[in-house]
Parts: sequence; structure tokens; C-alpha cells
Amino acid sequence: MAGPPGIGARPAGNGSREAAHHGLPAHEVLLLLETDAERGLDHGTVTARRERFGANVLPPANDGGLLRKILRQFNNPLIYVLLAAAAVTMVLGEYLDSGVILAVVLINTLVGLVQEVRAEAALDALRSMVHTPATVIRNGERREVPSEDLVPGDLVLVEAGNKIPADLRLVRLAGLKVDESALTGESDPVAKDPVALPPGTPVADRRNMAYSGTLVTAGTGAGVAVATGGETELGEIHRLMGSVQSLATPLTQKLARFSMTLTVAILALAAVAFAAGVARGQPAALTFTAAVALAVGAIPEGLPAAVTVTLAIGVRRMARRRAVVRRLPVVETLGSTTVICSDKTGTFTENQMTVRALWTPAGRYEVTGSGYGPEGAIRPAGGPAADMLREHRHDEALRWSLLAGAACNDSTVVLEDGAWVAKGDPTEAAMLVSAGKGGVDGQVFLAEAPRTGTLAFTSERQYMATIHGRADAGAIVLAKGSVERILDLCGSQLDAAGREIPLQRTEVLAEAHRLARTGLRVLATAMVQLPDGLPGTLSDARLRGRLSLTGLQAMQDPPRQAAAAAVAACHQAGVAVKMITGDHLGTAVSIASAVGLAASRETGTALTGADIDALSPAELPAAVEKANVFARVSPEQKLRLIGALQERGHVAAMTGDGVNDAPALRQANVGIAMGRSGTEVAKEAADIVLTDDDFATIEAAVEEGRNVFDNLTKFIVWTLPTNMGEGLVILAAILLGTTLPILPTQILWINMTTAVALGLMLAFEPREPGLMSRPPRDPARPLLTWALTLRILLVSALLVGGTWWIFGLELAAGASVAEARTAAVNLFVAVELFYLFSCRSFTRSAWRIGFFSNRWIILGVLVQAAGQLAITYAPAMNGLFHTAPITAGAWLRILGIAALASVVVGAEKLLRRNRY
Repeated sequence: MAGPPGIGARPAGNGSREAAHHGLPAHEVLLLLETDAERGLDHGTVTARRERFGANVLPPANDGGLLRKILRQFNNPLIYVLLAAAAVTMVLGEYLDSGVILAVVLINTLVGLVQEVRAEAALDALRSMVHTPATVIRNGERREVPSEDLVPGDLVLVEAGNKIPADLRLVRLAGLKVDESALTGESDPVAKDPVALPPGTPVADRRNMAYSGTLVTAGTGAGVAVATGGETELGEIHRLMGSVQSLATPLTQKLARFSMTLTVAILALAAVAFAAGVARGQPAALTFTAAVALAVGAIPEGLPAAVTVTLAIGVRRMARRRAVVRRLPVVETLGSTTVICSDKTGTFTENQMTVRALWTPAGRYEVTGSGYGPEGAIRPAGGPAADMLREHRHDEALRWSLLAGAACNDSTVVLEDGAWVAKGDPTEAAMLVSAGKGGVDGQVFLAEAPRTGTLAFTSERQYMATIHGRADAGAIVLAKGSVERILDLCGSQLDAAGREIPLQRTEVLAEAHRLARTGLRVLATAMVQLPDGLPGTLSDARLRGRLSLTGLQAMQDPPRQAAAAAVAACHQAGVAVKMITGDHLGTAVSIASAVGLAASRETGTALTGADIDALSPAELPAAVEKANVFARVSPEQKLRLIGALQERGHVAAMTGDGVNDAPALRQANVGIAMGRSGTEVAKEAADIVLTDDDFATIEAAVEEGRNVFDNLTKFIVWTLPTNMGEGLVILAAILLGTTLPILPTQILWINMTTAVALGLMLAFEPREPGLMSRPPRDPARPLLTWALTLRILLVSALLVGGTWWIFGLELAAGASVAEARTAAVNLFVAVELFYLFSCRSFTRSAWRIGFFSNRWIILGVLVQAAGQLAITYAPAMNGLFHTAPITAGAWLRILGIAALASVVVGAEKLLRRNRY
């Protein structure tokens, strides 16, 4: 269906039709969309456009359905081998073996499925953001409709507290300010202006547009809907999220490679065993059964469960450190992280505007405290905290400056759920708080001098003024706004005694410039007492030249107190930290310097979105590697930055709290969202959510992630010698044509009981000293180093030799085959038990670690010992596992061989202690 040009579409790039909307005068946009600035659309047009463009909702994601999600959980070489082993053992009638194997596969599938279903909820959360009521003008009548019913060309009315329901080209407004921090990263509400802008203006600077999902903090306005549903800026982010593929973590990548190598080796070993047995003239059916036993023995059935449990324990530990993990594998990925890319607003900063400095013609002052809470005081710059009531008597200009900030104000600060929250403009909230710290209560003043008139802030006016009636003083006018505009209204300034003295414009501008250079946003305040009142209504013309400057208030969204220490800790651990924000470059550089990130545009360590666009794909990775701060960055550019870092071989963690962060959170190896201030979209897109919104928690999470990887590696180094030894024992029996020293059922007993009672106890190992002094692991480094591989081969050889020795010795001593096999089974477990204590550290001995530093190990040893006594002496277990009671002498020989193996491993560790 053909329609008017420019209606309802948002092609990407600077040549989009939306770009034409913000680049055209309002009346031309109305003509282009065939609508009216007073009457809006008629009902027939609305119906036709709804049929053409559909509902104003984001399109659902195509997730492939539940069946595809389930099938994806089986896409692992080790799972293929387990399924094949289960099928073969079932055909051979070994139902116990196949049941145990299938149980392992089922657990792994369920865990993976739950993780994927929760992760895909991100797009659903994003779609829910546009479900909000909207006020429109249709057929000249004002009415409220569901936001889903909006169509391109609708005339939409907005006011303070409204969520913008579609992308709007503003046509008229009064003091309209919109909080776009969730979309662009801009920390301050944006004052809107309907004037046309250059076509190439970035989204963050389009002051004549109001975007879907953002929040009106002040004023009123009317705009025509130029894009709805999936064609909005929010829809573009939705598309970006849908196109981003969740990356495999370093752990899953390493385990996949490891599983593939292990699978090939197991199949090759089983094939060799079968071929050798048949070549020796052994019955094919018997040889095949032995080859299957070899494969089952060599498969580390407990590995998938061990990975899941170890990660789950890491999740629990991280939860205690205020980090909630949504996807298990990313616990370990944090330990591999080489760079953290953090949003500024709400991550490095409090996301609460705070007045930091005050200036009056009589002096400079510092303001302590942070955020919207009342804690803090005002003191002379560089001096001790002062009693402000006493200080007011020495600086009347300061009292009037604080009063102007508190009474010429339309915002409030309230206590909600134990936290102070701004209702309205964050800048006004900051001025309310600074007044309270100075002992000035705007409500008391308003009770004595009610407001009788207001000049609302507009982008053209750049200030706000209020007039108050007072019985004993006629009228009082208070004003606050940009320094230059307030100075234009002033003909004098107040001294410390409250007297009017000549205005020192040059001095005031110099002070404002000094404060701005430190990254502070500076506003000026002024007042005038009119004993006879103000003739006529409040207006710019009637105020010009009549006000007296009272002072300057300088504020910022302050850095979090622990951010600098956390950045330093990350640097010590070899993890780079980069700030990526949609805010202005000057603000970003100021905050970066405060938290310990060196940034300068001159040195290339600070870049803007325009700088990024100017770089070729070949130049981008090196530039991103060098820079520490990226400002005025769009969601698409955030994706490019994360991709460039990954191209350089980095494991990238991305932190953020806004809608604009969501695509990059999914693209990153680890997405970290803020739990308190973060949007639901960011939380659902992230892998980890910080419940305290503290950047310092990330450093603790990285430490925990490194410990998880250490413990997983310890488990693998501990379990593989058993599987390899079992396989080699059976291979040797087939090649030699002798009786099997251990049976397949006995192998399953060894594998499953020791994995649970012994191996999983390694998941509780505490962090090793110096964990955060190591550099990050090289992502290309294999799961097992050459030194650890040699240790695995050594222990495997000890197991094979010890098993054959004890098996032959028991037979020679007159024991039955069942008794000899029982001794062999117990030898395997005893060597594993002794070796477990050695695996608690890669370099330190069990004596240095302390035997009781992990009490779970002791519990596991006791449980395993009880199990071995049961399988050896309980008649029911003897019948099920083909075992028989053994003598005390056999136990002494078993323990002796296990102790000897432990001494050999300890000597090897001592020789190679610096090679891990």
C-alpha cells in the first residue's frame, strides 16, 4: 500500500527519513506526514495507517521454539559419546551403566535449557517498555489511547512524568526536558527545542526529537509521531539485540576443544583394542564388550556434573559478594576477562547529581556528601566543617543562593525503600539537597512567601525565575540558570552582608570557567527584593538588569567512592578498564580522571563517536586498544568497540544500566548490569547483575571467577588420570589376552562415586594466595598446560602399574578373581584419594595448604571410605558389582602403593612448581 513519503520508517544511517524529520522545520514535517498541528489525524487515516504499519509494539523474536532449544543442549562432542555409550550398553543389556550415563546427559540438558530460556527473556523485557498510555489529538479532540494504537502522523501530547510512547518530532513545547540517559547515556535531562537541526546531528544531540522509552522530567510538549514499533530508535536496539549472537565463553570453548580431542582419542583407543583382540583370535562379541568397557571407563562421566556444580558454587559465592549470575559459564569467564568496558552513568558514577562546590562574591565553599541523601555539610574551601547558621551571618549571599536553588524549584527528593530518590529534574534535586546541607528549607520560605508567578526554563531562556509575595517585603524574585543568562539579568551582586555592590562580570565568568574545567556543571543564582512589588507580569524584559547575583552552584554526577580503588585493583590484576558513554567528552574525561583512567583527546586515549566513525575497520582495533574513554557513543558504535576488542583477542566484560547498553551487553563475553539503577532491558540482556550497583563488586567477581577456573582445572587434573588409567588397564588386558582386572560395572562405581564424594569437594577450595596478582589467562592458552598434562600421564602410569601389580599379587597369593578385582578397585580409589590432596594446589604441598582448610574434603573422604567398605564387604553390593571381601594384608598393600604414588606426585610438583 503506497503512502506519503517519510511516514513511519527508520532506515539506518544518516540518510534515514528520520534524519529528514529532525532536519526539517516542524511545519514541513507536518505536511510530509499529512497531519495537522491542531486537529491531528482523523479516524479514517488512523485506521488505514494502523493496517499498513501495524501496532506500536516491538516485533517478537524468532527463537526457534522449545525443541530447537533442547536440541542445542546436545551439541557437544562429549555428550555424543555419552549417548552412544548409553545406547551400546543398553543393547548389551548393561542397564545400570546406560541408566547412569543417561542421567548425566539429562541433568546437563536441563541446566543448559533453563539458562537459555532465561537469557532470551531480554527481548520480551524490551518489548514491554512501549506498553504505556498515550495522550493524542485526533479529529481535534484530546483523548487517551493505549500506546499500541499510535500510528505515524499522530499528534501526541506529553508532560512531566510521561514515558514517550513513540519517536516524536516536537512541534511545540514549554520547558520540556526529557531524561534520555537510558537511551543515550546523557546524565542530565535534555532541554528540548523544536527548531530544525542539521541532517547529520547524532541522536544524542537531536533536541527537537523525543524518543520512545525515554521519560519526561519537566514541562509539556506536543510532537508528531514519525516512527512507531520496530522503526523507532528503541526498535533499532531491539534489532541489534536480535542480531547479536551470544558468544561461547572461554570455558565452553576450551571444554569443546578438550571434549573433541578426548572423543577422538577414546574412539581410536577402543577401535585399536577391538582390532587387536580380533586379530589375536578372541571372540568378536567378547572383544566388543571389552572395547565398550574401555570407552566407558575412559569417558569422564562426572565432568559435565562437576562443571555445573563448581560453577553453581561460584554463583553462590558471588551472590554473597552482591553479584547475581544469570548464566553459569560466565562465572569462569570473568576469571579470563582481559578488559572491562564500563558505562559511565550509574556505573562509575552514582547517577545522582550532587552539588560539589559553591561560590559567592564573599568566598568559595565545598559541599560534602554524595547523592540525594541529606548527609553532608558546607564548609569554606579547604577549611573545617562549619555551622551553617553561624556561617550565614557571615555570608548573606550564600543564604540567598541556597534559597534560590531550593525555592525556585519544581522537583522533590523523597525517601523510598530506604533510598533517597529524585522526583523531577536531577539538577533541581541536587540544589534542594545542597540547601538542606546548609540549613535552608525552601518549604519554610514558601510558607512565608508563596509563589505567585513562574518563568519556566526553556532552551531559549536558559533560566527559571519565580516571584514570591511576602507581606513584610513586597515581592521577592529568585532565579537560577546558565551563568551567562543570569549575568545578563543582573545589575549588581550581593556581598557577605547582603548589600548590593557593582557586578564583577569578568570575575564571575572566570570563576565559572575554573569550576567547569574540573568537569562540574555550573549554574548561577540571583535574587531581588521589590518592596513595591513587580509591576505587570513576570517577564524577561522586566527582570533584565534588576537582579543581584548571589552565587554559583557547581555540580556533577559524582564518581562512586570505591570506583578508583576497584580500577586500581583491576589494573594490578592485568585487566584493562575502559569507559564507554553517550555523555559529553569533557564530562567523561573528568570522571575518568577521578577514578584513575588517563584520558586525553590529544594523546588518543579519549575518542568520540565521530572519531570512531572516521576510523577505517583496519584502524579501529588499534585505536580502541589505546583509548581509555569513548564519549558520545551510539549503541551501534558500542557494538563496534566490543567487536574490535574481541578481534584483538580480548575477553571483554561490558557493564551498563541503560537500554542503549543492551546490545553491547549481549555482544560482550560477559554482560554486567546494574541491579538498582539499571533498566529491566539491561538486566535481562546481561549475564551478571550487581545488586549494589558498585563497580568495585566487579573486581570481587573477577577474583571469584579466577578461583572457579582454578577449581575446575584441579578437578580435570584429578579425574583424567583415573579415566585414562581405566582405559589403559582394559586395553592392556585385551592386547595381552588376559582376564580384565576391573569390570565395566566396577569402573562406573569408581567414576561416579569418586566424582561426587571426592572430586566435587575441590569446588569448595578457597582462593589461592596471589590470585589477583596474576595476569589474565591468555584466551588462546589450552585448558591443560604441558606441565599438567605430564602430571596426568604420570598418575595414569602409576594407576596402570599399581592395578596390574595388585591384581597379579592377589591372584598369586591365592585370592579369587573377584577378590583380586576388588583389590584393584580399592587401589584405584585409594590412589585417587591420596592424589586429591595433591590437587588442592598446583604448586603448594598439602602440608602447606593445611589438611583442614577445606573441611568438605574430609567429609568426602569419610563418605568414600564408607562406600568402599560397603562395596567390599556388603553381600548385596558384592552381588551387584561382582566384588568379594579382601584381607587386611591386601589393604596394607593397597595403602602402601597409594602412599608411594603420592610421594612420586609430590616430588614431581616440587620439581615443576614454577611451570604452571
